[in-house]
Amino acid sequence: MARLHEYQGKAALKERGIEVPRSGVARSPADARRIAEELGGPVVVKIQAWTTGRASMGGVKMADSPEEAKAHAEAMLGMKVGNFPVTELLVEEKLDIARELFVSMTIDDAARRPMMLLSLEGGTGIEERAEAVHRLAVHVREGIDPAALRGAIEDSTIEPTLRDAVIGAIEKIVETAREIEARSLEVNPLVITGDGRVMAADCRVTVDDYAVFRHPELGIEIARELDHPPTALERIAYRVEEADHRGTFYFAQLPHDPDDPKLVGFHGAGGGGSMMSMDALTNAGFTIANFTDTSGNPSSAKVYAAARIILSQPGLVGYFGSGSGVASQEQFWSAYGLAKAFNEVNLSIPAVIRLGGNSEDRAVEILNDACRPLPAVVEGYKKDDTPAFCAERFKTLVEQAGARIEGTTRAVPGFVGSPGALSAKIDRGTLWIDLEHCDADTTAFVVEHSFGLLKDENGKPTVAVSEDELAGKDSELIACEVECLRAGRPVVFVDIPIEGLD
Repeated sequence: MARLHEYQGKAALKERGIEVPRSGVARSPADARRIAEELGGPVVVKIQAWTTGRASMGGVKMADSPEEAKAHAEAMLGMKVGNFPVTELLVEEKLDIARELFVSMTIDDAARRPMMLLSLEGGTGIEERAEAVHRLAVHVREGIDPAALRGAIEDSTIEPTLRDAVIGAIEKIVETAREIEARSLEVNPLVITGDGRVMAADCRVTVDDYAVFRHPELGIEIARELDHPPTALERIAYRVEEADHRGTFYFAQLPHDPDDPKLVGFHGAGGGGSMMSMDALTNAGFTIANFTDTSGNPSSAKVYAAARIILSQPGLVGYFGSGSGVASQEQFWSAYGLAKAFNEVNLSIPAVIRLGGNSEDRAVEILNDACRPLPAVVEGYKKDDTPAFCAERFKTLVEQAGARIEGTTRAVPGFVGSPGALSAKIDRGTLWIDLEHCDADTTAFVVEHSFGLLKDENGKPTVAVSEDELAGKDSELIACEVECLRAGRPVVFVDIPIEGLD
């Protein structure tokens, strides 16, 4: 589920008529000082990070002056939350709070409907006072039952003159959650101020991943549940996923020290198998730089992009791929994508890839053979090779190699862009064929391994299908490229630049 920062959630509430504190978003100490001056009076400075217990980690501070707000910002900006730096602060007016309420609406999978938790005493430790929490059903179209909500409020000690305002605010919270298709929306606390205003003093929102595209106004960069603002590589990976819906590609960077001498890139396929494999890596003493999953029968192009993105992380000493041992997807397509990526960057760190599942024999043969000329050792394994065994073998190779990379740069063959080469547009890239080095035997080989996409015309390869048909055949063309590499005939190159890397 995609998350909103506090200031984004409050903006959605304000748009629907719920009062929120006056505020501004600071991205520098100077911003914090300016906002505090504009607000006038005492302010609260809060880190914008997807974590609980911000106050206990020094992420919430009171400031009585603009200079004090600036000083807090200097300490807060750049502080690490889960090893990711804080880049934004919310600077808002300090409220005179007379009473706190807890309001949380979430989709209850067991009840198969939205449910609201309502406590007339806000703050932390809501789990410890569950007996005082009202659990109210919410209809997906009609909202919360007015009678049930009023009954809960009428039974409270809230002043009668303020009850309608509280009810109105809660109804608008439900309306906000429905309109932005939130999986959860928590206001803790919803406060009553000393002068009788009802305001959202804090806000946490998650939005259904599959609904994000309908809500560009929310400013969600990546429709994924992350515990940190998206990194540059996560943005690059998400653009790859958006552009290619064949299978899935999930990439998230994990907290780590880039100088860690046991830092490895991880490439999984399937959730459960990936978790087992990550445990095996950890047990072997490695630190995992990222979590990646390519499953659901991904295209070779998507696997290729995933490998390139993983390898662009600095400080890696190895590349470990392992997921489900019973994958129904044809594993040789993934082997082609990996082999292309490893050859393009002339891989210099060891790689162990467990390609268990359908067509695993062919997949392992392709990977091992295509990567044999590389400086690094690349080994493919099958479903009967356990994650623990593969991790131990990987450990041995890493120790023997003693190599480390600070990111990679791909090499493009010299015939790319040459007027004497054949070029043809495909989705997100270009097919190139080195006609100068295509003798009769090489042409026959290229055509044989082109899945019917190419033909022999006067002793040279040429396109045999329409532009539209060729455009979506990047996986088949990558397979042709790798087969040419295996045969010592490197005359085919599928140029698929990755935006942000190339």
